[in-house]
Formats: sequence, structure tokens, C-alpha cells
Amino acid sequence: MFIGHFAVAFAAKRAAPTVSLGTWFIACELIDLLWPLFLFMGLETLVIAPGVTAFTPLDFVHYPWTHSLVMCALWALGMGAVYWIARRSLVAATMIGLVVLSHWFLDAIVHRPDLPLAPGSDVKIGFGLWNSVAGTLATEIVLFVAGFALYASGSVARDRIGRYGLGALFILLLLSYVSAAFGPLPPSVAAIAWVGLAGGVVFGALGYWIDAHRTMAS
Repeated sequence: MFIGHFAVAFAAKRAAPTVSLGTWFIACELIDLLWPLFLFMGLETLVIAPGVTAFTPLDFVHYPWTHSLVMCALWALGMGAVYWIARRSLVAATMIGLVVLSHWFLDAIVHRPDLPLAPGSDVKIGFGLWNSVAGTLATEIVLFVAGFALYASGSVARDRIGRYGLGALFILLLLSYVSAAFGPLPPSVAAIAWVGLAGGVVFGALGYWIDAHRTMAS
């Protein structure tokens, strides 16, 4: 799942407006920001295997340190603790942790059974929505539009950047999603890791920038 994670971030911003949208973007994508680093270190394994599911050619062979339920919970606790230390807001820190943790549950909807419960566990979860292209697109786009609408309707632009930048962000996220879904096969696992890492950083920065030019409505 990709833009479905950002849907959670947009909705969380509406619920906790004191936290920057950029922070919510990092929270919703934290697991996928850590994952490329573990790929580079050789601690997790990805294989490009066309046909493994109808929607994506990626076979997530081994990724317990980022995408197991137990480790997602620990990463969530870690980011929530860092935010609490920095801001001393228990409610916001708790919500940030929940958004990080939501990554696993949303992935479980679309992945085939490859999400481990814990490092070393043979139990793997996945409901396989990626086996249906139409079902995957419908689910993610509906989630994304709903989350985006919550943020857009609950905030007002301070200037042109806040007005047009938000629309550009919406289009960029959709284009990135469509490109990943229907573009050519990635040339290598390393390319996937670099693109994923760079994309997460770029979208996080855009979240901070655009949110600074918008004000949450009272």
C-alpha cells in the first residue's frame, strides 16, 4: 500500500492539528523509510518476481526487522517517544505511534501472506488484495481521497503556496502511485530502495513546506 498510508496522515492532521503534516507523513511512511536501509545492509530481502501478484511484481521474501508486527510496534513506540521528548505532548505522541503502527495493518490488507508477526516467527499475515488490480486501486484511491478531503476541508491556505501547493501534492502522490503500479519493471532492487528512500524524504519535506502555508480552520 502507498497512498493509503498518506490517507491516514492527512486524517491524523485533521485530528491533531498541532502536529505538522510533514511529521504525519514521516510517521505513516516510517516503516518504508527504514526498509531501504535494511535492504542496503543485507538484513532484509526483496526479489523482483513478475506475476507474484497481479498488482505488483515485488516479492517481499524477508523483512522482519521493519515489517513484522512486533517490530512495527517497537518503531511506533520509538517515534512516539522521540516526539514526546521533543514536544511533551502525550496525546500527539500516542497518535503518532498509532499512525506508525497503522502501516502494518494497512499492508496486511493488500499483501499476500508475507508479513511476519515477529522476527523468527513462521506465522505470516496478508489478505492478498494485490491479487486484484481493480480492488487495490479502488481501496487505495477511496482511502486517499477521503483522507485528503478531511485535511483540505479542515484547513485554509495562507497564500498561493498553500493553495496551489496542496493541489500539486495531491497530483504528485497520485502520479507516483500510478507510475509505480503501471510503469516498467524496476531495473534492480537497489533502484527500488533508492527511489523509496528519496521519495519518502521528498514527500516529508513537501508536507512540512505546504503545511506551513496553511492554517487549520477553527
